[in-house]
Amino acid sequence: MRTGLIAQKLGMSRVFDVDGKHVPVTVLKVDNCQVVAVQTKEKNGYTALQLGAGEKKATRLTKAERGHFAKAKVEPKRKVVEFRVDDDKILEVGAELCVSHFVAGQYVDVTGVTIGHGYQGVMKRWNFGGLRATHGVSVSHRSLGSTGMRQDPGRVFKNKKMPGHMGDKSRTVINLRVVSVEPEHGLVMVEGLVPGHKGAWVTVRDAVKKKLPKDAPVPAGLKGKKEAAAPAAAEASAEAPAADQKEG
Repeated sequence: MRTGLIAQKLGMSRVFDVDGKHVPVTVLKVDNCQVVAVQTKEKNGYTALQLGAGEKKATRLTKAERGHFAKAKVEPKRKVVEFRVDDDKILEVGAELCVSHFVAGQYVDVTGVTIGHGYQGVMKRWNFGGLRATHGVSVSHRSLGSTGMRQDPGRVFKNKKMPGHMGDKSRTVINLRVVSVEPEHGLVMVEGLVPGHKGAWVTVRDAVKKKLPKDAPVPAGLKGKKEAAAPAAAEASAEAPAADQKEG
């Protein structure tokens, strides 16, 4: 199990596939996502990576938070999330991840906090039909009606759909397909809806119910890894003609 990424929801758009059909996508941006701490079985009893993303002023940190980021030698992060990983998927503290961690076509699970709507009635919260418009009903047209029984059992059952706080809860949408990945802009586009408002923080991880693609980077997609490999490949191709000339 690999680590996930912390992303920021930019909004929704659409792209066109090879058949010309439009695909609704949510645009997620991954920027300045670094490993802040490593949890090990020997010290903590489990294996996990603590990632941080975004920027935060040092004046807005507590003394404990400043010491935590100073120990890791990373800039203060606005959002910190912990991901469980396998023992062979541990990364070094300070390593920066990018959107190349995911590949187009794979499936991911996205977790975020839904948009809050405050205190709402049953018609908006649970899609109730409400009471009659006439025939004796006055004032309480949008009420929920009866909530329980008479003397037996003499109470309202648990989980009864009633008015209350709507939204602002952590929700996970599973099996969202990654449509495209743009490492140069730090963007990843996933098909479908993602919980949260524009600018909200979400966590993106490999889908639990789908297999990981073979071309997905393991243990993770690190920033600068491909850039470092490109000059080496160019040097190798430049040396190859020189070797052929010597043999001739």
